[in-house]
Amino acid sequence: MIRVLVRASSPLAKAGIESLLRARSDLRLVENGSESPRGAGADSPPDVWVVETETLADPAARKAMDFAAAGGPVVLLVHNPATEAVAEALRSGVRAVLGSSRTGPEIVAAVEAAAVGLVVLDPSGIETLLRPSTATWAGGADSTLETLTPREVEVLHLLAAGLGNKEIAPRLGISEHTVKFHVASIMGKLGAGSRTEAVTLGIRRGLIMI
Repeated sequence: MIRVLVRASSPLAKAGIESLLRARSDLRLVENGSESPRGAGADSPPDVWVVETETLADPAARKAMDFAAAGGPVVLLVHNPATEAVAEALRSGVRAVLGSSRTGPEIVAAVEAAAVGLVVLDPSGIETLLRPSTATWAGGADSTLETLTPREVEVLHLLAAGLGNKEIAPRLGISEHTVKFHVASIMGKLGAGSRTEAVTLGIRRGLIMI
């Protein structure tokens, strides 16, 4: 039995998605649960989050991506999956990105795939990923480096302000474990050996204004 939590941009959209999933006997809808994949007991997390959103900048999408970054399976249903944001979602750990107009069987298949660790992409999203990236760092010479996600830039700014993981977590409404994940990702992408070096490199590349 796969426990599924649905979040959507409107009550009508939520009801529509839930009706598609409720028809399957191997799926069980839940309304609440821990927002950390490591929750336990009454606050145990759902097996899969299904989030319908207009853009990945929406609060529900950002929260789902934090859940994904901590290791939780997430299926995102977005209005336009053929955007550069698809790559950001995958980097955060999201398992599936589909257009919100996809059929019930396609959404169910994505949920089942995400639950066992598989990745599912809308065809238009695949085309986006295959196109040469136009994203570059300020500074030209470092344009081959991997781009930080918006959330990673937020974390980098707080690192520059001298905040530790325990202080960053409540500022962004995420767990300390997720902060550690973001810090490790930032250091890896910037090629930094320490948090201080990550901040220094961020300043040099125009990611942090001083």
